[in-house]
Amino acid sequence: MDRAEPITHFPWRTATVVATGIATLELVGLIGIAAAHFAPTAKSAAPPPAATVVQKQQTHVKPAVHRHVVPVPAKDRVKPVTSHNLRARSTLRVLVLNANGVQGAAHAEAARLQSLGYPIGGAANAPSHSYAQSMVMFLPGYVKEARRLAHEAGIKLVAPVDGLTPTTLNGSRLVVLLGS
Repeated sequence: MDRAEPITHFPWRTATVVATGIATLELVGLIGIAAAHFAPTAKSAAPPPAATVVQKQQTHVKPAVHRHVVPVPAKDRVKPVTSHNLRARSTLRVLVLNANGVQGAAHAEAARLQSLGYPIGGAANAPSHSYAQSMVMFLPGYVKEARRLAHEAGIKLVAPVDGLTPTTLNGSRLVVLLGS
């Protein structure tokens, strides 16, 4: 190599100015996109002008309605249901009916209930064996006692007595129907 080639002069200043200009344009574009993206949120968060609020309040005001309240006459008033404490287990006769077809199930349940303090009004087969669930049935006024009996017997269903005659009940106030 006889001679070295001279280094050509590169315009560093010009390149820096051009790169800075491009970066500035990108920054302005990103700020514009961000402003457009967050603008609806900022508008909904800003309270409306006072004139708009007054105008909206005036359009939603309903006229006052004056109603005359007439008391219910004493003869038409419904008397409140008197609440009573739970009756003692020893005062409740329970009829146990076997509706699951398993021989001796009613007698076994009757013996278990008797050990809890319930007098047994009878243990027999139910007229039908098509009950899917066991249930405790009650006469009117004995719902609290029926719920207690169902809890103690592990039965989930409690319902009023249906389909049994007073002679079938044999003086019982509660009925345990053993389903499948």
